[in-house]
Amino acid sequence: MKRRESTSALSLIFCLSMMLMMLRPSSSAVVEDDVKCLRGVQQSLSGPQGGLSSWNFGNTSAGFICSFSGVFCWNDHENRVIRLQLPSMSLSGQIPSSLQFCSSMTNLDLSSNSLSGPIPSSICDWLPYLVTLDLSSNSLSGPIPPELSNCKYLNTLTLDGNSLSGEIPNSLSHLDRLKSVSVANNKLSGPIPPFFAATGFDSSSFDGNSGLCGRPLGKCGGGGGLGKTGLIIIVAAGVFGAAASLLFAFALWWWFFRRSSRHRRGGAGKRRTGAGGEGWVERLRSHRYTQVSLFQKPIVKVRLADLMAATNDFDPENVIECGGSVSGVCYKAVLSDGSALAVKRLRRSWVGISEKQFRAEMGRLGQLRHPNLVPLLGFCIAVEDERLLVYKHMPSGSLASLLHGSGRLTPLDWPSRLRIGVGAARGLAWLHHTCQPPFLHQSMSSSTVLLDEDYEARIIDFGLACLSRRRPVESNGVGDSSAMSSALINGDLGELGYIAPEYSSNPVVTAKGDVYAFGVVLLELATGQKPLEVIGNADEGFKGNLVDWFNWLSSNGRVKDAIDRSLRGKGYDDQILRFLEVARGCVASTPKERHTMYQVYTSLKSINEVHDFSDQYDEFPLVLGKNDPDHQE
Repeated sequence: MKRRESTSALSLIFCLSMMLMMLRPSSSAVVEDDVKCLRGVQQSLSGPQGGLSSWNFGNTSAGFICSFSGVFCWNDHENRVIRLQLPSMSLSGQIPSSLQFCSSMTNLDLSSNSLSGPIPSSICDWLPYLVTLDLSSNSLSGPIPPELSNCKYLNTLTLDGNSLSGEIPNSLSHLDRLKSVSVANNKLSGPIPPFFAATGFDSSSFDGNSGLCGRPLGKCGGGGGLGKTGLIIIVAAGVFGAAASLLFAFALWWWFFRRSSRHRRGGAGKRRTGAGGEGWVERLRSHRYTQVSLFQKPIVKVRLADLMAATNDFDPENVIECGGSVSGVCYKAVLSDGSALAVKRLRRSWVGISEKQFRAEMGRLGQLRHPNLVPLLGFCIAVEDERLLVYKHMPSGSLASLLHGSGRLTPLDWPSRLRIGVGAARGLAWLHHTCQPPFLHQSMSSSTVLLDEDYEARIIDFGLACLSRRRPVESNGVGDSSAMSSALINGDLGELGYIAPEYSSNPVVTAKGDVYAFGVVLLELATGQKPLEVIGNADEGFKGNLVDWFNWLSSNGRVKDAIDRSLRGKGYDDQILRFLEVARGCVASTPKERHTMYQVYTSLKSINEVHDFSDQYDEFPLVLGKNDPDHQE
């Protein structure tokens, strides 16, 4: 009996030991990237005893590599290298490729060693956050890689005292943060890129390269005297320069002549709107010192004259897509520092309120900040009814131009369209459900969905309908037919093709009217069709708008035929059908059948949960539990 108990006890101890061994993580399984990086550096670079040989990888405690000589970590309890400084350690070998595993590193100093071989062209892909790179006083050879321009955060580049050859790459001019550079004492040749002279680098940064020329060193082509060939080149260059100067002067004169003629003619269409043939730009000129009201206090004051200079006096060639054309015309404004803005000149019919009310409305709109709204940066009350709005410029244009324009070579893929739809829904839902009182857009369309440089959706023209002097008036269900027709034609209720059907009998704007218009935008995204013109994959002989066509296909069990041909069979058909189902809930014929924008957003987001939106803007405070701004209906 005792023997059996002893055997059972031993079996229990054995099982527990095996479980502990299984639970203990294998040391090879927890090797972190930065540990792999330093191990590779130690194996690649040879040196005397006491150098890298002192690095002991047998220790696996938290942050153990942070105690290594020359290694600095982000914090002492995490194996993540921020700086690797190994100067004057008599190291030899080539720059290790294992550095790619120290991707968080910002400073690399391997100076005053005996490193050989080329500078890896991928070093900025390995270490994208480099601020300081010091490879000086080694035996490195080959050219300076043009790919060093990919180190966007580089402040200091030190490559002197090597055997580098070839020209200094012009691409280094793209390093906007570069404050210190030295390529002295190498075997470089050719002209120094003008960037280095223009930004104040002195000659000591380039000395010791007999083949280098140009500022801040001596002029290129200098020497002990001019040969016959050099003289011919100089004479030819002089003749060419004189001819070019004459041509430039003639072009400049012609430009000024045409510009002054255009001003004198007074019939320049987009540039003239006033009575008696007086140009609106000319009227602005007399008020050019009017200050632009900005919602964030600038370092220097911005005046109307600055906007006029930035738009070349509101030249029609600077007209850009910036929301619906009903509210006004947009101009691209390029400031002296190269940054771009969008300046919208509101149509006079859209500024029918007093200056005091206008300023109050602008104050409300200027406070709205959301990742899916185009920021309103400021405004200017110039003269009479001239009102200018200043927005952040959206470089990728409007959704309408991307879907229906002729300039794009390849159509938008489905993941991009889904992301745009989700982003636009989030912005409009935020206006409906977070702002109190809710902001109704009233002009929602694919033209008012703009895209930034990352193709993120940004809604514009929100809140502008309240500025119109032709705002629809409630008629207690009995509408004046002439007033309703005028409201529809003038765009008070939105752009044609996006106007909810109930507005034809009672033009009182509601949130559900916005939802209908947004549903049309969703149909455009999924079908690639225009709201008023169905072409291409539509059945021959069909006459009607996009909503009619979609409803006709739905009633005949052919929803899949509505999918844009460029998207079919790419593995997304199920997602697109779910997307169309959400759109169907938006364009229902009666308001009560339509979803709220919050429901639209959550439904679209659930189609594909892979998003990197900030959770901060996913929290919609539904006041008093009323998540429908039209709850009173």
